[in-house]
Amino acid sequence: MARLLLPLPIAAAAASASASSSSLHLAASRLCLPVVSSVARRQALFGGRVAARAPALARLARRGMSAGAESGGSAAAQVIGQEEAMEWVKKDRRRMLHVVYRVGDLDKTIKFYTECLGMKLLRKRDIPEERYTNAFLGYGPEGSHFVVELTYNYGVESYDIGNAFGHFGIAVEDVAKTVDLIKAKGGTVTREPGPVKGGKSVIAFIEDPDGYKFELIERGPTPEPLCQVMLRVGDLDRAIDFYEKAFGMELLRKRDNPQYKVGTFQNQQCCTL
Repeated sequence: MARLLLPLPIAAAAASASASSSSLHLAASRLCLPVVSSVARRQALFGGRVAARAPALARLARRGMSAGAESGGSAAAQVIGQEEAMEWVKKDRRRMLHVVYRVGDLDKTIKFYTECLGMKLLRKRDIPEERYTNAFLGYGPEGSHFVVELTYNYGVESYDIGNAFGHFGIAVEDVAKTVDLIKAKGGTVTREPGPVKGGKSVIAFIEDPDGYKFELIERGPTPEPLCQVMLRVGDLDRAIDFYEKAFGMELLRKRDNPQYKVGTFQNQQCCTL
């Protein structure tokens, strides 16, 4: 199994850094990022016969995105060091904007996120003509923070999350205290607080009312507690290549864990972008 960890936002994650699976997706949801046009992206990534405007191709050429794809090959991803990552995030102002996923009871989920996870309800909108309601929550304004966009479709009470989505990562100052609060509010804890295997970082796992998993990671104060999204992918190198070329991300770290077995998945690999 290959796992892909997407730190959110890119700058905050880099600053804090010291068998097969199904295709990549977020259980009937999407990640939103400011990126190059879809036409240019398809040509750069897959070398397809797609017409693109000259300025778009020029931008891709300057970033070295088109040559490798057009020739049918791609260079091996290189892990960057911490100092290089810090310099990179100072210059690159792109960031992930929000993640969208569907819930069966919007008010119940909002209550859980605000009371248990400390998020704020930023805005809410109802679209009756299209029979859905959105709610945006996060740890700061949308203009500067990564946020979640919850979608409730009228009359739909549950969804199949699937096995491609792993979890969201949230940094908290005291994992045990947060878990106690979640338990007191009737929340589900799937892993009690404790150090990670082979490490010292204290983590815990919980589930929201719809079954979406959250990893609580004990860290010092941070302006962006919502720090990562974990996805499972069928081809790790291909996924890394896509995120580097489509979104301009950098590979921060990569590790292979052949000894781990998770469910029906074996030979686990993971990376952080």
